[in-house]
Amino acid sequence: MDSTAAAAAAAQAPVLLVTNDDGIDAPGLRFLVDQLVAARRYRVLVCAPDTDKSGVSHCITWRPALRCKRVDISGATAFGVSGTPADCASLGISGKLFDGVVPDLVLSGINIGNNCGYHVIYSGTVAGAREAFLYGIPAIAMSYDWVAGQSSVNDLKVSAEVCMPLINTIVTEIKNGTYPKGSFLNVDVPTDAAHHKGYKITKQGTYMARISWEQTVYKKPAVESYQTANMDVDGEKDSELVTPSENDLLFKRVLVGRSSDGVEGEDMDHMSLANGYITVTPLGALSRTEPDAIPYFKACVSRLVGNFASLGRSFSRSRVA
Repeated sequence: MDSTAAAAAAAQAPVLLVTNDDGIDAPGLRFLVDQLVAARRYRVLVCAPDTDKSGVSHCITWRPALRCKRVDISGATAFGVSGTPADCASLGISGKLFDGVVPDLVLSGINIGNNCGYHVIYSGTVAGAREAFLYGIPAIAMSYDWVAGQSSVNDLKVSAEVCMPLINTIVTEIKNGTYPKGSFLNVDVPTDAAHHKGYKITKQGTYMARISWEQTVYKKPAVESYQTANMDVDGEKDSELVTPSENDLLFKRVLVGRSSDGVEGEDMDHMSLANGYITVTPLGALSRTEPDAIPYFKACVSRLVGNFASLGRSFSRSRVA
C-alpha cells in the first residue's frame, strides 16, 4: 500500500478516544491503547488526566483553564490534561483538541478496582464514559476487579485483551447504524481475568464498599500508586506520620466492609462478576427512583399542601382579629 492509500485508509478508520481516572501513565490505559493500536483498524486518540483522579465522580473544572501536554504513546495521539475524567472526555470529543476530529467511540479505563453497584456514583472512570454519552457519543467504561495480594499488572493486560471482542463488536454496530443511543456500557472484568466465563449482560445492583471514619494524625502526602488508586482496593501505601497542628481534628476514610442491600439476583453486576463473568451493564444518565415510591411522595406532598393551606387560613384569621 502506497503512502496515499495508507493515508486514505487511516482517514476512514473508526476513531476511538481513550480516557481514564487513574491517570495517563496508568498501566490499564496503556495496555488498552496497545491493544487498540495492535488491531491496526482504528485511529487512537488519548485524552486523560495527567495525575490520578480516582473517585472524583462527575466533577468538572469550570473556571480555570486546563493545561494540555502532549504525551508520547506509540501509535496514538495523546494528551495529558490537568482536569478530571469528565473534563478529558468533554475536551476529547469537542473537536478542539484533535484538529476537528470527533471520536466514534469513547473508552474509559481500564480502571483498577471494580465499578459495580453504587460505585458508579463515585467512579471517575464511569463519569468519563457518561460525559461522552451525554453528548451523543457511544461510550464504554471498563474496570478490572483488582484484589490486593492476588492480582498483578499482567491481569490488566489480560483485561484489555478480553475486552477487545466487545469493543470490535460495538464499533461494527456503530458503523452499521444499529447501535442504540439510549445507554452507555459499564464493563467489569473478574479477578481471574484469564479464566473468565464469558460476557454477561447485567443490571446495576446495590453493592458498595462501606466506609467509616477514624481520627488520625496528619500524614505527609504520598505518591499514590495505581495499585491503591481505587476506594475498593485493599491496602494502603505507607507514608510519614507528622504531628498535627494544635487545633486540627483530622479524620480519614476507612473501609469497614462491603455489602448489598438485600439479596442480589444472579443478573446483578457484582454477583455476576464474583461468579467469574465479564459483566456488561447498560447505564443511563438519569437516577430514577423505584416506581412504588412515586405514590408515597404524591400523597406526602398533598398532605404538605393541605397543611400549608390550613396554616394560611389560621394566619389570615389571626391578622383579622
